[in-house]
Amino acid sequence: MTYTETIDRLSRKLRVDASFDLMSRPVMIGGRLSTLFFVDGFTKDEVLAKMLQYLTNLTPDKVEGITSADEFATRYITYTEVELTADFDKVVTAVLSGTTALVVEGLDRVILIDARTYPVRGVEEPETDRVLRGSRDGLVETLVFNAALIRRRLRDPALTMEVIKVGRISSTDVCVCYMADRVDKAYLKKVRDRLKNITIPALTMGQESLAECLLRGQWYNPFPRIRYTERPDSAAAGIAEGQIVLMVDNSPAAMVLPTSIFDFSQDTNDFYFPPIVGSYLRFVRGLIFVATLFLTPVWYWLMQNPDRIPPALEFIRIDEMGNIPLIVQLFLVELLIDAIKLAALNTPSSLSNALSLVGALVFGEFAVQAGIFSSELLAYMAFVAIASFTQPSHELTYAFKLFRIFFLLLTWLFHGWGLLAGMVIMTVVLVTTRTAVGGHYLYPVIPFNGTALLRLLFRQPISRHNAE
Repeated sequence: MTYTETIDRLSRKLRVDASFDLMSRPVMIGGRLSTLFFVDGFTKDEVLAKMLQYLTNLTPDKVEGITSADEFATRYITYTEVELTADFDKVVTAVLSGTTALVVEGLDRVILIDARTYPVRGVEEPETDRVLRGSRDGLVETLVFNAALIRRRLRDPALTMEVIKVGRISSTDVCVCYMADRVDKAYLKKVRDRLKNITIPALTMGQESLAECLLRGQWYNPFPRIRYTERPDSAAAGIAEGQIVLMVDNSPAAMVLPTSIFDFSQDTNDFYFPPIVGSYLRFVRGLIFVATLFLTPVWYWLMQNPDRIPPALEFIRIDEMGNIPLIVQLFLVELLIDAIKLAALNTPSSLSNALSLVGALVFGEFAVQAGIFSSELLAYMAFVAIASFTQPSHELTYAFKLFRIFFLLLTWLFHGWGLLAGMVIMTVVLVTTRTAVGGHYLYPVIPFNGTALLRLLFRQPISRHNAE
């Protein structure tokens, strides 16, 4: 294919004339016609300026007789990241991803110069995963930066980062990170195959779109089967333990696979304190979180059966039920708590804290005085709402919330038998849940592994055994 035909074909495929940010820049290199294709805003201007200054000063005698793009790039392209291709679709995808394509008259292939840069925010600590001690950096929306943050912590050649493009329209880069000498090879193959078989047009919602493609079936199951982290130290720790981390370009959250429900009991803060303190924090977090699941259903069952209230718990009785049935009050408060969260989320940050506090106080006080809600009920629900934040995984928090509402509904309909049935149903759901791309959700309980279970329940001291 001639130089003119190549330029015309690439111009049509890229639709250069239709978009203001798609640039086609003709230059003369050693007396040969040449053209640069790139996206304005994705290119390191200073790098290309220096490269073009060198290339345009080449005399015709230096490039005379050169027809191999490999030879030309070896001699005269001074940038480090260079690739040669004759595949037009690959060139188009590379240019739209930020790579600069150089077409030189007389050469057999197109030269791709990866001198790209992306708009990026600062590498700062994630809002939802803070620590009292430890590093203050966090993953960002640029895949290359995230890879560098992990590579900085794991300086081992076994650390492998494969890129698989997903999405017919978006061609989104998905990075598969793992330690080649520690990862489960069979599980890694399943992840690769599942990613390569995704046929959706685009990953519009980043890691969430990818997660829905990886998780097949069980749409009714609220339990999260993928753990997310925005901390590079947490992602690096998972990789060092043999897990697989998926990073999606344009998303600051890394996906850790495989994940069991017990993995959510861990928090980054546990590892920045001594082992006994970390173990205590895990115990408190687990105990309080389980209490949020059963507190209101058990309390409501006792209100249905006052004769079963032990003498030591007489203080939980309600003096005034209110004008609305108790079960309706519980459901309404559950919904109102989420309404306040959404209102705070959509309120400007300078006003959100004050608005949430004032709204909750004013509404709560009015509701009690008007007899809409009982003060005891609001106290219990306030504890549940605050205690839910002890769990760093929002997905698991909402899974427990949905089952708590389910327990309340069954308790209202069938009393104590309904609560027991709800617990059995939740247990069945947990047992039948599979992790993303296969695996046991209740590991290390099913199948049982005592050593692994102890490591999850108790923070282990660093030693040669658990550090390798």
